[in-house]
Amino acid sequence: MKKYSDMSKEELLTLKAQLDKEFADIKAQGLALDMSRGKPAADQLNLSMELMDVLGSDSDLKCETGVDCRNYGVIDGIPEAKRLLGEMSEVDPEHIIIYGNSSLNVMFDSIARSMTHGVMGNTPWCKLDKVKFLCPVPGYDRHFKITEFFGIEMINVPMTPQGPDMDMVEKLVSEDAAIKGIWCVPKYSNPQGYTYSKETVERFARLKPAAPDFRIYWDNAYSIHHLYDDNQDFLVEILEACAKAGNPDLVYKFTSTSKVSFPGSGIAAVAASKANLADFRSYMQIQTIGHDKLNQLRHVRFFKDLEGLHAHMRKHADILRPKFEMVLDTLDRELSGLGIGEWTKPHGGYFISFDSMEGCAKAIVAKAKEAGVVLTGAGATYPYGKDPKDSNIRIAPSFPTPEELGKAAEVFVLCVKLASVEKLLENA
Repeated sequence: MKKYSDMSKEELLTLKAQLDKEFADIKAQGLALDMSRGKPAADQLNLSMELMDVLGSDSDLKCETGVDCRNYGVIDGIPEAKRLLGEMSEVDPEHIIIYGNSSLNVMFDSIARSMTHGVMGNTPWCKLDKVKFLCPVPGYDRHFKITEFFGIEMINVPMTPQGPDMDMVEKLVSEDAAIKGIWCVPKYSNPQGYTYSKETVERFARLKPAAPDFRIYWDNAYSIHHLYDDNQDFLVEILEACAKAGNPDLVYKFTSTSKVSFPGSGIAAVAASKANLADFRSYMQIQTIGHDKLNQLRHVRFFKDLEGLHAHMRKHADILRPKFEMVLDTLDRELSGLGIGEWTKPHGGYFISFDSMEGCAKAIVAKAKEAGVVLTGAGATYPYGKDPKDSNIRIAPSFPTPEELGKAAEVFVLCVKLASVEKLLENA
């Protein structure tokens, strides 16, 4: 198959005419498809419907210590929920605090507390001249929106298949006390689906930050979100690695059941050192008298233990795996060898990362929208929405039905071809 860059101008013009006709035919179909966010599909949500029946008006609503879960109290989570999320997070329950339904909310609160009251007795960030955060890119747009909201300067750090560029991370963190944190999605990363290597995790654990209040924001959102039983990524547990390296307070580890049970009604948790958790509790005691213990109890009685979680996630994988494979097969069939794009092939998580020719991502997304397919905005995977190469696009296969997804994938590759030909003709 001939690369587009090897084609003559005449060949490109002929190809463009053919692609223009295909695009017009697609537009005439009046499609309305959405691949913009990694939302679970309805059939995934249906997997958890029995969760609604676990508690009834005649249920015993006391946790194992005898506390009535309908009432106030138990600020950091009922013991059985701490055990369940502890197993999911690979940490001892005493290092876990259970929150509400969203780990993103916990991360936002953590940044807000650091701004107003500081971290473990250090100067509140709002009183400093400059506060900076490291942002592995491409990365998770909602992380970047939090730091942008608080006026924190964001510094791009390139991602590799092994994780962030650790030479760059180590240098920046050790030299600049204004750098207070780094965003991480360490397993099946958003959007590439990469998992940090053993060496990367151990280098994180050995960091020597210039700032005593530097923290790694370790968002392990996809810890049990495998697509395959026989081909799963392994991630070294970060809290244990930090403790062994003599840096027990270096990390906040976040997780939730948002894409395990119900995204709007899961339970979230943070795992950290005892000193960090004491710092969290100091403001939680002012903020709340307790999170939703009935929801915690509901989740524990539904899933029971880690094996129950894994069995449930295998059902999710049975739904997601064909969708990922459909998109990847379409990309391989239609774009391989053309030199107009590269893409990741993740073993888990919720996204596929696509890199177009430089300067084409915005045009591809715009053409897809014109054809009736909504994608995540070009640039969203970079701080401030600014992709310096205008090339990265996050593909989210989960939400559409298989039939819709097949059509959306065909539209996507057509838009990639058309935008690439137009870019090459601009430079011809």
